[in-house]
Amino acid sequence: MIDKLTKIKDHYNSLSAALSAPDAMEDRALWLARTREHANLTEIVDAYDAYCRDSGQLAEAKEMLGESLDAEMKELVQAEIAELEDALRTQEENLRALLLPKDPNDDKDVLLEIRAGTGGDEASLFGADLLRMYLRFAERHGYKAEFVDENMTELGGVKEVVLSLSGRRGAYSRLKFESGVHRVQRVPETESSGRIHTSAATVAVLPEVDDVQVEIKEGDLRIDTYRSSGAGGQHVNKTSSAIRITHLPTGLVVACQNERSQLQNKEQAMRMLKSRLYEMFQSEQDAAQAGLKKSLVGSGDRSERVRTYNFPQGRVTDHRIGMTLYKLDAFMDGDLDEMIDALIVAERAAQLSGGTE
Repeated sequence: MIDKLTKIKDHYNSLSAALSAPDAMEDRALWLARTREHANLTEIVDAYDAYCRDSGQLAEAKEMLGESLDAEMKELVQAEIAELEDALRTQEENLRALLLPKDPNDDKDVLLEIRAGTGGDEASLFGADLLRMYLRFAERHGYKAEFVDENMTELGGVKEVVLSLSGRRGAYSRLKFESGVHRVQRVPETESSGRIHTSAATVAVLPEVDDVQVEIKEGDLRIDTYRSSGAGGQHVNKTSSAIRITHLPTGLVVACQNERSQLQNKEQAMRMLKSRLYEMFQSEQDAAQAGLKKSLVGSGDRSERVRTYNFPQGRVTDHRIGMTLYKLDAFMDGDLDEMIDALIVAERAAQLSGGTE
């Protein structure tokens, strides 16, 4: 592990020197690539520097024990050694986790889909609550949120919504754990007897992919136009600007009606289609590899129940890691980080226990 970390530190230093060179920005594409790589290595290099510093202090403290010390000083040095050894064990675990292979999609922007599941109107209203939750999360983290497709109910619930979330840092690294079935337990506003109902909504988080990652032949597409419906301005229901694209080989269908022109809607729909095809191909590849990428935090399958929101008890429970938080109001206001951080830790722990070096 130390040899690997030393090589990373040497490479980081060479990147730092290249970025500081007078001609660093002559090749802008190369400069951007180096800047991204330098930023991605900063955390592990800082952790390694701290490890080396504490290792040096531990060696000095052990050397002091060999000298003539009075009882009080010896006790202080022994306490320092014990403290440094504990710190180094923690740092070693952290460094092993940081050395794990990074998900190649982590730096990507995402398409986030929310669909009402079982539960009728209450499921649609819960979908609207999830939509607000993710919009607030995006606002907290500085992600740009755009509606790609939007199909709402008369009560303001969500039948289906697709959001594009983009930002300086990849949204996928934080939101990829949200895929699956989200279940809610609460008394609906329309329930006169006060009985608690259970309903659900499905969330799917897809990394936005580049053209080079998914090749789509024009002859494999059927493109239909239709009139937009719902909120959207004066053009709604007057022009056939909405687009529906069917990928004939797979049967995948995507639609977009939120932009003002056919061309814009087609571009958005193609983005969705590429991401869904990429997800499908990736899932097939993972299955062929006998579940190598499956971890404690689940497969990311949209049919998997991942979380329950219990309003009467004010709690939210993630079933993959058995974590319960009693701050449902804050959670629904976009404060997801404590849960997401725990899911990231669980994924790293699962990878480490699987023998990943």
